[in-house]
Amino acid sequence: MLPGITLILAGILITLYPQLLAIIVASLMIMMGMFISIIAYYNRQLRKHYDNPAVEFFFR
Repeated sequence: MLPGITLILAGILITLYPQLLAIIVASLMIMMGMFISIIAYYNRQLRKHYDNPAVEFFFR
């Protein structure tokens, strides 16, 4: 129930302040980019430690 109320309030705020949608989308894209970069960094670290072809297959 709480997520539903939160989404309704977010929808009302976005209707009143359309710039809020741009801020939300931009911040989500920035966070996704950071997470992808962090995952890629850790995958490179794992490649240095493990020379297993199965590990390389799954992390590609």
